Amino acid sequence: MFRSRSKEEKAPTDKVTADLSKQPRDPEAPKGRPTPKRSEAQTQRRRAATVPTDRKEAAKRQREARRTDLARQREALASGDERYLPARDKGPVRRFVRDFVDSRFAIAEFFLPMAVVILVLSMIRIPSLQNISLLLWLGVIVLIIIDSIGIWLRLKKQLNERFPNEPKRGAVAYGLMRTLQMRRLRLPKPQVKRGERP
Repeated sequence: MFRSRSKEEKAPTDKVTADLSKQPRDPEAPKGRPTPKRSEAQTQRRRAATVPTDRKEAAKRQREARRTDLARQREALASGDERYLPARDKGPVRRFVRDFVDSRFAIAEFFLPMAVVILVLSMIRIPSLQNISLLLWLGVIVLIIIDSIGIWLRLKKQLNERFPNEPKRGAVAYGLMRTLQMRRLRLPKPQVKRGERP
């Protein structure tokens, strides 16, 4: 008994919903939801157009975008173009630090070639040459420390004079790390010649 009643009750409602879906909707009838703003509708359309539905396609697009960004960064590091430099190299303070370091000789930049020479001398089994190599190690390290202290003091003074209101955190350490690299291997490439004022 109960089953037959429930079937009879469901049947008319199914017919009503089927009839309603077939009828054309009145254009002036309420939608049951608010109309979105134009800006929201446009962003939804753009998002639907740009966001790929396939995960592989999305990963491929992301890889391509990353590759183009890295290529731009490499070009910027070679040319000194501020727009595409990495965040650690951007800004007038960092540019001045690079120019300050590149415009003068630093003992630290010759550390690698001197280290190779000293290493070769220390490998020769002659005690006098091994003693000389130890003294050279000590001398090079002391000279690099003295030169680095001089650069640190002059650079800090110049930064305080030229950029009193700019944030200078880490700028001196950035300059000292640059002195440890050989001039032709530095990135971004040097934009000033030796002896030129930055």
